[in-house]
Amino acid sequence: MTISVDGERRVLKAGSIVRLRPGESITMSQRTYHSFWGEGGLGQVLVGEESQVNDDTKDNRFLEPTGRFPSLIEDEEPLYLLCTEYPRKAGTARC
Repeated sequence: MTISVDGERRVLKAGSIVRLRPGESITMSQRTYHSFWGEGGLGQVLVGEESQVNDDTKDNRFLEPTGRFPSLIEDEEPLYLLCTEYPRKAGTARC
C-alpha cells in the first residue's frame, strides 16, 4: 500500500502503524480500510478525518459492522460537532 505523509510517498505493508508528529497529515487512496486514534500520554489531541464530498450516512463501509459510533451515554454537550450535526438552514446543503 502506498500512502503520502505531507507529500512524501511511503510504501507500507498491510496492517502497518504510522505515527504522525504534531501538524503532519496522511493521504491514502479511496477504498482503503484504515483506523486512527490519538495515543495517550501526549496531552490533548484532536483526531479527525477529511474525505472527498460524501454522505456519511450512506457512503461509509466498515470492516466490522459495529456502526459509526460505539454506544454512548450522552451526559455532556459535545465540544465539537460533525458536519451532519450542525443546524440546517433552509436552502443550504448539509456538509
